[in-house]
Amino acid sequence: MSRHRIALFGGTLAFYLAIVFAVLITSWLVALDWKVMLFRPYQQWPELHAFLDYYVVLGQRGPTAVMVACWLGWRSWRQHTLRPLLVLGTSLLLLNVTVGAVKLGLGRLGPHYATQIGSAEMFAGGDIFPSGHTANAVVTWGILAYLATTPRARRYLSAVSATVSLGVGLTTVYIGTHWLSDVVLGWAAGLLILLALPWFEPLIARTEAWIFAMRERWRERRGGARPAPVTGAAPQPVLLPQSMATEGLAPGTVTAAAEPVLPAGHPASGARARAHGGHPARPGGMPVAPTGVRRPPPHTERGARGSGSPARPMTGG
Repeated sequence: MSRHRIALFGGTLAFYLAIVFAVLITSWLVALDWKVMLFRPYQQWPELHAFLDYYVVLGQRGPTAVMVACWLGWRSWRQHTLRPLLVLGTSLLLLNVTVGAVKLGLGRLGPHYATQIGSAEMFAGGDIFPSGHTANAVVTWGILAYLATTPRARRYLSAVSATVSLGVGLTTVYIGTHWLSDVVLGWAAGLLILLALPWFEPLIARTEAWIFAMRERWRERRGGARPAPVTGAAPQPVLLPQSMATEGLAPGTVTAAAEPVLPAGHPASGARARAHGGHPARPGGMPVAPTGVRRPPPHTERGARGSGSPARPMTGG
């Protein structure tokens, strides 16, 4: 917060309080309000009414906030920072709190609802002092100049912001929705918010750092919840052969193999067979019968393979 900015803030605040005091005591400023109101500008220049009905939208909080937020959101994405959006949010929050509190506290009625000529119409349940359209135009479009990165861009955007906010304020007087003093106080209210923003920069920086820290925590938590990749193949069911029908298992029983089945002749098949009892697999893929299981002896009465007739018993005489 430079000395120049502090001096501007103090002068604007004094001007703001002077306008409020002048209206409260029903001074010459209130008489000027009535003169402008009875002049009825919308009747003097009716050809401008159609255009100014659309132009005054540049001071409405909803449409202007959306337009400026889109532009600042794009800047935040390009620059990888949340500061533009946080500055806009802070300024709009200050605008709603300060201007809204004064509006409701003073309760001034608008020109269309005035009850007595020459009266200040204060504390009558209204909500138009200061002008919200004017203050919003100053703040919303002034944020673009406040966030400008070069002196040249800041000068151009400041001129654009001043032109838009000046036009919006005078348009509300032309239409008849605000007194002239409402507009003057709205200009001062918006300028006070822009001048006070540097005091909130440390809070904006801490908020941005906290948001980025929460994002990193969420990313780490989301990355740690991922399941580990599966490196081995799932066990496949194996059909036991006829010769393995032992220990209560019927031939053709399907069971799950704890280890993958290796093809016949694989170098690891012999080592695996020796680890399970010393019975390697045969070349045909059929394992040797396990230890303790004997094959039935050959038939004693059957002759040797290849003989022409079976053996006959020897008889005497």
